[in-house]
Amino acid sequence: MDALLDSARSALLRRRDLLARLHAEGTDCYRLLHGVAEGAPGVTVDRYGPLLLVQTFRAPLPGTAIDALGELVRATVAADLLVAHHHRGAVPEPGFAWHQPTDAALQEHVCTEAGMRFLVRARHRGQDPWLFLDLRAGRRVARELAPGRRVLNLFAYTCGVGVAAAVAGASRVLNVDFAASALEVGQRNAAANGIDPARCTTLLSDCIPILRQLAGQPVQRRGKHLPYVRIEPQPFDLVVLDPPRFAQGRFGTVDVVHDYASLWKPCLRTLADGGSVLATNHVPDVDEADWHRALRRAADKAGRPLRSLTAVAVDDDFPSFDGRPPLKVALATV
Repeated sequence: MDALLDSARSALLRRRDLLARLHAEGTDCYRLLHGVAEGAPGVTVDRYGPLLLVQTFRAPLPGTAIDALGELVRATVAADLLVAHHHRGAVPEPGFAWHQPTDAALQEHVCTEAGMRFLVRARHRGQDPWLFLDLRAGRRVARELAPGRRVLNLFAYTCGVGVAAAVAGASRVLNVDFAASALEVGQRNAAANGIDPARCTTLLSDCIPILRQLAGQPVQRRGKHLPYVRIEPQPFDLVVLDPPRFAQGRFGTVDVVHDYASLWKPCLRTLADGGSVLATNHVPDVDEADWHRALRRAADKAGRPLRSLTAVAVDDDFPSFDGRPPLKVALATV
């Protein structure tokens, strides 16, 4: 436990200036310990407003270690945070001394990012937190580009990027995801920010058939009579493409390592002239420069060569020990 607390102290010290900047802009959700790069592999410590969430991905931490982390963080950020532990790794031996969160810690909470309000819960039916903190830099770019623009948010999850675009003044935001529970949280995120539901809508569907229709391409399906949501081809000024690493569905396979182009090309084809795609790749083994070259080649083959392609760096609360962060974000303009 001493080694874990030493790693946490060092991580908190490195974030001193960053936290001051985030607090000044109205942000109270951030990563405080990125264990894989900061001496505690398999452990992350995140603040979500009034909630401190400790996640473990290998061995769980005993209750005493969770309590000690909580006390250390409370003293550093000068906030009386509620603490919860979410274990996502192997099941320990019987009798393991789990941390016992209070009832209040397990309730739904609100955190803020640049003044925007997002709902969070330490434990829910899914595994991932309702707001991905490493995508903050992407939401920042979306806010900068969104005013007056039509935005398509694919693999939207709880609509974080879509809500950010709507708050910034997008004329229309369409959030697409196959998970009804995630989109329901997204709708409540939009309501929490006073967004007109007519301007920030959700569509419950597999993203592949929606994207292909929007791009004016035929829908391929496994099964002649397999139904799908119908939508007319239409242009967008900003497309947000945030796919999972791998997913196999009835309308095709998402494989960001071997076949990113099958998503990338129709995204480019649904763009209005001068439009942009904000794309992500979460696979650590994918080299960023190689990924960028592949995106340019695919754009050329799609007949929509890129005017620009730039990397969007994640914020410093997600350090990388080798300078190659797992999350890569790219902004491309046609």
